[in-house]
Amino acid sequence: MKGIILAGGSGTRLSPSTDSINKHLLAVFDKPMIYYPLSVLMLGGIKEIMIISTPEDKPRFEGLLGDGQSLGITLEYREQSNPNGIPEALTLSEDFIGNDDVTLMLGDNIFYGQGFTTLFRNAIKNHKHATVFGYRVKDASRFGVVEFDHNQKVISLEEKPEQPRSDFAVTGLYIYDHKAVKMAKKLKPSARGELEITDLNREYLKIGQLDVELLGRGFAWMDAGTHESLFEASEFVKITQQRQGFKLACLEEIAFYLGYISRNTIYKKGKTMEKNDYGKYLMEIAEREHSQQYWESIDRNPILGLAANE
Repeated sequence: MKGIILAGGSGTRLSPSTDSINKHLLAVFDKPMIYYPLSVLMLGGIKEIMIISTPEDKPRFEGLLGDGQSLGITLEYREQSNPNGIPEALTLSEDFIGNDDVTLMLGDNIFYGQGFTTLFRNAIKNHKHATVFGYRVKDASRFGVVEFDHNQKVISLEEKPEQPRSDFAVTGLYIYDHKAVKMAKKLKPSARGELEITDLNREYLKIGQLDVELLGRGFAWMDAGTHESLFEASEFVKITQQRQGFKLACLEEIAFYLGYISRNTIYKKGKTMEKNDYGKYLMEIAEREHSQQYWESIDRNPILGLAANE
């Protein structure tokens, strides 16, 4: 399974904050926005990841994350010259995907919840063709909406319908088989001049190969693409971290407990930031005696619900 994070676009909904920087590099409380989708893919067991951004911002992501070696993963980068739609991420990554399956995630989406990683990993393990993730929302007419039967088989997909057929929005997390690239190439731009991810999902639906995984009331899903939602996401992260004492989407912590990097590596990384809370947190993890046993003593891993034995 390969992973793709789409972190391009013009970020006009967040202007003027994004007039000189990519929105996915803005802070969601104490870390860049890109950390959150990257943490999801890492916790899903995906180690080969492509980050797609604009020609101007690609060097900035490379400067922030490098080749992924410091996290025990492999990161590659690709340019998207114009915001031509989400499916273009697949065609731009054709050589990267090859004959593998792929998980595509939007860079401004944030997921949190007890057991989320278990659900995500099971979805990767069990998926056959294409899988979307549905989340119940109050005003479904603002989103792409998925309708499904009692077996969670998708019946219909609608984009911002006036009369939604369900209360479940389609989130920015998608799992596809290797056919997705060829199918994306056949799509035509919509009236707004972009390739639509809903159209790709409909192609899978037409041949009966689209499933949905539902995120229940214990999960949080946020799209941090507006000023209001970015502030709300930052507040959510701040409050959750302060109440629980754990950091969300701490890439170095995830890499350490997954066995990708050593105790010495995480300590050295923390030392470079020892004057702030993030750096101190990494150093505390490295210095904690029997930290692995401590981790396994927790019923469920607090970072996005990772099970201790996964």
